[in-house]
Amino acid sequence: MPVKIVTDSAGDLTDAQTSELGITVVPLTIRFGNDEYTDGVDLSAEAFYAKMAELDVLPATAAPSPGAFEEAFRKAGADGDDVVCINLSSALSATMHSAVTAAEAIGNDLDVRVIDSVSITAGQGRQVLAAARAAADGASADDVAALIADLSGRTRIYGALDTLDNLKKGGRIGGAQAMLGSMLSIKPLIDISSGTVTEAGKQRTRRKAMVWLRDLLFEQPDLDEVAVCNGGADDVEDLIQLLLPRYEREQLSTWTVGPVIGAHGGPRVVGLSWQQPD
Repeated sequence: MPVKIVTDSAGDLTDAQTSELGITVVPLTIRFGNDEYTDGVDLSAEAFYAKMAELDVLPATAAPSPGAFEEAFRKAGADGDDVVCINLSSALSATMHSAVTAAEAIGNDLDVRVIDSVSITAGQGRQVLAAARAAADGASADDVAALIADLSGRTRIYGALDTLDNLKKGGRIGGAQAMLGSMLSIKPLIDISSGTVTEAGKQRTRRKAMVWLRDLLFEQPDLDEVAVCNGGADDVEDLIQLLLPRYEREQLSTWTVGPVIGAHGGPRVVGLSWQQPD
């Protein structure tokens, strides 16, 4: 029996990706003041960034309930299939805790593995895709769990922010706290590769921040694929152009940063994610 893959909406997978590989997505909730939306259900990424630009209130996020995960697990494993659930970093959200609680409630009814991707957006999403492809090829739940344990340790993700306002309000600023004193005059660079937000650098202009991302990537060994993360940025093509001297456009997958991560990253966030070679 094939292993079924479940994840949350912070991985920013497209409908085409989830449909093709049979991935179940449990959405987080986005709030603008008293207005509440379900990520990817009644709030698209495009609509989210439009609202964030129009409204004075900063958005907030809420993890899915354990009940939402339990329902997803039982549906995915209805035919007796094992279930592997891959979630965004447990250091940044209570989402994984909800999934673990749901798995414990199911008990011995199903074999459910809940795994921390130690990542977000493209870093998480690419792990989920790899798990789903392995499952489709006949991998066992143990095999899939081992694959994600390996990939999570090799996943890198960096971002260039336009502002720290969202990260500060959402309480996810972590090791980037030191940048707050000069936040009005810098373009913050953050590293989420460890599953927490840490300061990676500071640049005075957006162009210099993009060049910093490029230089960091070019320090790495040649990679098969690099994800370019775009959170409503109208200049993401500028970042892509910086990468083309070394990477073919086909090697660069553009990854839309959805409402969950966009709520904390803020408007016009861009970033890069890749997996270090074995």
